Amino acid sequence: MKPAPFTYYAPNQLEEALNLLAEHGYDAKVLAGGQSLVPTMNFRLAQPSVLVDLNRISELFYIHPGPDGDLLIGAMTRQSRVEHDPLVAGRAPLVHEAMPHIAHPQIRNRGTFGGCIAHADPAAELPAVSLALDARFRVRSRSGERWIPASEFFVGFFTTALEPDELLVEIALPPIPPRCGYSFQEVARRHGDYALVGVAATVTLDQGGRCHHARLVFLSVGDGPVEARQAEETLRGQVPSPELIRAAAEAAASTDVDPSSDIHASADYRRHLVRVLTRKTLQQAFERAGMEMDE
Repeated sequence: MKPAPFTYYAPNQLEEALNLLAEHGYDAKVLAGGQSLVPTMNFRLAQPSVLVDLNRISELFYIHPGPDGDLLIGAMTRQSRVEHDPLVAGRAPLVHEAMPHIAHPQIRNRGTFGGCIAHADPAAELPAVSLALDARFRVRSRSGERWIPASEFFVGFFTTALEPDELLVEIALPPIPPRCGYSFQEVARRHGDYALVGVAATVTLDQGGRCHHARLVFLSVGDGPVEARQAEETLRGQVPSPELIRAAAEAAASTDVDPSSDIHASADYRRHLVRVLTRKTLQQAFERAGMEMDE
């Protein structure tokens, strides 16, 4: 239960951290909250020769509105702060709803918003939520910065589009459009456990009450957050109804996801949960968008 030897750096400035990443490349790992990295190092599943601790870089801790109506969250902002911040509750209610599902309060007190996203655990809530919200990620390196949309950020199992010398520094959540509804649901064996299946949903109605936009993103059913494109297409342009929601749930379970079996749940049970959670999230999301839904 001891990590392999490593060289430890704790820079005070972002530029210093970027210089270290540029110098050491693949040999370096970034320490944010440490709730995922430290256990893997202790089990020697990860053995970086260099550890760059970001906890002294105060410029990465913030939540504030952006100039275009976005909500901007610094990558090192603690999850507990995001959970309880009134600006997040008002401008990104889907994030606010999902935060209590992340592990336990003690974990959220140390875990960071950006660290969870950059870690890209397929069972984590924040990657799925950020994809459902069409979030954008600002990444920095010594040579400059770029923005990566969430749709291009998660590329595989614990893998993102970040280069070895790049650091996720900011998450931008777009403003909520009119007649928009949201919902987050998950099923876990115990509260705080990794979800067997989870789903983040956003829907937008047009002026005629039809579904103009829908986004359904699942966690714990693939190598990363899984968007249910067929289910979304089923909803688009239609007047929401219980029958339509059941059709979207069936499309999600039978076509959009391909879950695996493990010691926690079989693939068939995960598909069953996809059906159930899709119905629940869409029902709630459409009601929040202003649509009366009668069973």
